[in-house]
Amino acid sequence: QRSFVFFWIISLLITCSLTSDNVVVVNLVRSSAYQVRIRQLAIKYKSPLWSNWSPFLTVPAALDRKLEVDHTSRLSNGTRQVTLTWKPIPHQATLRGVTYSVTDTHSSHGCPCKRKKSQTSRDSNHHTLHVSYSAVNITVVARNEAGKSPETVLHVPAASAADLKICDQTLLNAKLKRRTCLELYELQDADLNPESVIVLTARKQKKGEGIKSSMKNFTRYLYFEHRCHNGKPRTVKVCLFYLKEGAPNKEPQYDKTIPKTHSVYLSWKEISYEHHRGFLTNYSLCSMKISPQKEPKECFNISASMTEHHLENLTPGAKYNITLAGVTRAGEGLLAAQIIETLQEKPFNVWLSFGLLVVFFIFSAVCTVIIKRIKAKIFPPIPRSVILDFIPRYPEKEKPEQVFYSQQEMCDTKEEVHELTLYQPGLEETPVLGVLKGEW
Repeated sequence: QRSFVFFWIISLLITCSLTSDNVVVVNLVRSSAYQVRIRQLAIKYKSPLWSNWSPFLTVPAALDRKLEVDHTSRLSNGTRQVTLTWKPIPHQATLRGVTYSVTDTHSSHGCPCKRKKSQTSRDSNHHTLHVSYSAVNITVVARNEAGKSPETVLHVPAASAADLKICDQTLLNAKLKRRTCLELYELQDADLNPESVIVLTARKQKKGEGIKSSMKNFTRYLYFEHRCHNGKPRTVKVCLFYLKEGAPNKEPQYDKTIPKTHSVYLSWKEISYEHHRGFLTNYSLCSMKISPQKEPKECFNISASMTEHHLENLTPGAKYNITLAGVTRAGEGLLAAQIIETLQEKPFNVWLSFGLLVVFFIFSAVCTVIIKRIKAKIFPPIPRSVILDFIPRYPEKEKPEQVFYSQQEMCDTKEEVHELTLYQPGLEETPVLGVLKGEW
């Protein structure tokens, strides 16, 4: 039996012959919504009979574009609260409702607190989820009656942990609890790639899936230890880890070398992570004089965070062999060697130094004389007594009173005396013999 069906799509009238219960309508605009109704014509009767029109069926517009998703994160005691927001989709695509599915790689890896796909209502353009401190990819997809949108993948990097330390103890050899999960990211550079991650859970451990069999020696890993707390993932430990350490297999690359008369400035590029092969503790910088006469080698330990050093106390016009190597706990790596020659001292500089020295001494002498003259004017000298020492001598026929006058006659220098008191020793009371005023 063949029947004819009429489709009423908004303002379009389509007639087609049907032998089945479905039909495909082509050449419609994907960004537009349509309302569809249908009626059927029975042709086995002499007089055509039409059925009533069916109720209108709304067909929303297709979701052709990815959602534009932004996110904000807030750290709270080992858990990150990530809030997702996206722009509203066109109204034509929401006529029969829209749902959103949100998934993250942390849950898909089988870590504790695994969740099913999160559904949000059609009226909401935001969603909040909780993840650990490790890197995570969040996927957001919108769905309606016409299909689904392309996936929007949002990469949320690992939470920055200040002053990452070396792991002192891990759970790699311990029996994991059901709500404990380990994640190890292989580090080839400063970035964390959530795709290259090794995950170990209690379930995998029971199946005999060891984590060490998947790890590499001499490779740096970022170790995360997660637990489930009140239904939310919590990161309880973040540190750097090597399964096995070795010495660096690449030497540092010199960047700049600037020799001077008594020193040389050195700078170099850091050794990349993949060539560390262990935790870099320091750089070893050694210098050895090879010309004009050899001297013992002298070495310095430089912090691993430094990429420059000023080598001082060198001999002018001499050649030195400079070596530089990275050092880990397993030993010293490959050496980067170079020969440098310090600059010769110029005669002009020697005479200039000598001239400056002479000028300095002359200037010091002149300043000393000037200061003494200024001091003499400001603070005049205090006159000293003419009689520096008194030694009485008594001739045989002279009396003490006559001796006093003979001593007075011997003094040629005159001195102004404002008040003079003479005492005669040897008496019980020392009477005042006389007071003189004037010159004598």
